[in-house]
Amino acid sequence: MNLEKRMRDNMGDHSHGSPDDSGTVAKAGTGTLDKFQDPGLPPHRKRLADTDPHAEKRAERQVALLFIISIIGTLSFFIAYFVLGRPENISEIRVQNAMLGLGTTFAMLGIGIGIVHWAKTLMPDHEISEMRHEITPEADRKDAEEIINQVIEETGIKRRPLIRNTLIGAIALAPIPAIFMFRDLDRTGKNAGEMVEQLRHTMWDKDVRLTRDPSGTPIKPSDVQIGSVFHVIPEGLDEAEDVLNEKAKAVVLLMRLDPDKMHISEGREDWHYQGIVAYSKICTHVGCPVALYEQQTHHLLCPCHQSTFDLTRECKVIFGPAGRALPQLPITVDSNGFLVAQSDFHEPVGPSYWERG
Repeated sequence: MNLEKRMRDNMGDHSHGSPDDSGTVAKAGTGTLDKFQDPGLPPHRKRLADTDPHAEKRAERQVALLFIISIIGTLSFFIAYFVLGRPENISEIRVQNAMLGLGTTFAMLGIGIGIVHWAKTLMPDHEISEMRHEITPEADRKDAEEIINQVIEETGIKRRPLIRNTLIGAIALAPIPAIFMFRDLDRTGKNAGEMVEQLRHTMWDKDVRLTRDPSGTPIKPSDVQIGSVFHVIPEGLDEAEDVLNEKAKAVVLLMRLDPDKMHISEGREDWHYQGIVAYSKICTHVGCPVALYEQQTHHLLCPCHQSTFDLTRECKVIFGPAGRALPQLPITVDSNGFLVAQSDFHEPVGPSYWERG
């Protein structure tokens, strides 16, 4: 009995209580909740550059070095773009493309990483909290001016001429490559007639044999089966003065269809040979190589922007951004039974973004 009494004294006697008066059930509205206290801002931890003048100078030099790297990247772009000029072989093209890409990369990364490193090591990093309040238009203008002045002061750009000068140089040079590239696009528009004339003529001509790329082996009609695809170049391409440019214009896809499935327009009745057709491999959108052939649907697909051409309807565009059909190369066979061209393309090959007057 004494043990039972002591337990009731310690825990409370609820043997005859109900949920309403036993005290074991919490009820809403019977008490008040304490509000969460504002913990305030965490204590500010000084960085090494805030306490050590040598570390501050080192960080300043690092930021300036990153901006100088940006300047070097831009200059590398200029060298690749202007000094190397027009590369004549694949090795020079690879070097030029690498310099253009790396130059642009370092030009942008140097500025971006430099600004981030500047902010993390040298700019003030104190956290502040401000109450929101109504601002009149005039006060808003004054506050904006104060904020701008405060930002300039906190960056320390006035008292850090090394960072200021290298940043100005990097920012001044960085947009120039884009300006020259856009200028060249404009030049392409002004010389559209000349560009079209260049693309109107390729190495294809009457009786020029169709050969496999890259072996240069001539092709007979019996070699081309329904569903197969040949990447074709004109015979004698290796002897051309400018092999890469000539190949870029003249490369062709050769395929065979069931003649009953072909929809041939007037004037092209003899452009194929027993269902064997040849079309320019250069997409008429932006010049990517059309290289995917769907045997069941007879569709040619450009992998860059998904322009799709219907082979049964003379490679007319059925999907995608391309503006016109792939140019067709008229073909036949010579006296030795090899596939040959009847003539050059009857229209310019390649993209259609300029006027083709």
